[in-house]
Amino acid sequence: MREVIREFGLDAKKSLGQNFLLDLNLTSKIARSAGSLDNHVVIEVGPGPGGLTRALLAHGASHVIAIERDSRCIAALEQVGAAYPGRLTLIEADAMTYNPLPLLAGRRARIVANLPYNIGTQLLIGWLRQADWPPFFDSLTLMFQREVARRIVATPEQQDEYGRLGILSNWRCATKILFDLPPSAFTPPPKVTSSVVSLIPRANPAPAPLEALERITSAAFMQRRKMLRQSLKSLGDVAGLLAAAELDGSERPETLPVSAFIAMANAL
Repeated sequence: MREVIREFGLDAKKSLGQNFLLDLNLTSKIARSAGSLDNHVVIEVGPGPGGLTRALLAHGASHVIAIERDSRCIAALEQVGAAYPGRLTLIEADAMTYNPLPLLAGRRARIVANLPYNIGTQLLIGWLRQADWPPFFDSLTLMFQREVARRIVATPEQQDEYGRLGILSNWRCATKILFDLPPSAFTPPPKVTSSVVSLIPRANPAPAPLEALERITSAAFMQRRKMLRQSLKSLGDVAGLLAAAELDGSERPETLPVSAFIAMANAL
């Protein structure tokens, strides 16, 4: 992979949140973490020079749709495609705005990616906010900064990390941190440890209007150390919201299970 980077002049760009993972043992481990890829379409965001792309194809993905914003990487990725004829589709686009659904033609995909740090959380929230559920993907295997990963999987037992992201993630998915990667695994080395997270969509998450859930969690965690009877005042009928979740209002949001926020969202 270092030879590929030299050949195509692929110095990582901080503006694109790039930190290339060059250890092929680690890219292989990430690919295996997504489960058997046989007969599965995989969507990869930010493939860069193609280390993880190679691993996904080598581990049996029937097709990989690689979305890459950096035009410098396309030629390197085309070499990967040539080694796996007909199994790699390269899309030069911004993953924040590109819609891969037409390429899936009704099939469900697995999303596996070493996400750019600067857009990783935004991409995840976009995938979790899909109107149709179960969504177009049957699993997410994603790399984040460890502090973000801890927020994704957090429960009320991890009060410092628990918040809006954890509620949205665990409402709609079963979440788990699979393993960590040290800064030395990347080029250039980031200043933080990274974690690979698994999110498996729940077939039947508790019904709740998404917009109302986001309003509830936004109000509750905007002043997370305040009691709910104070933080929810902007939403109107505080007594009704609290009654729906069988709360007295003295609770703080970081102590409540996801089910309490679902109950309040439905009441709202």
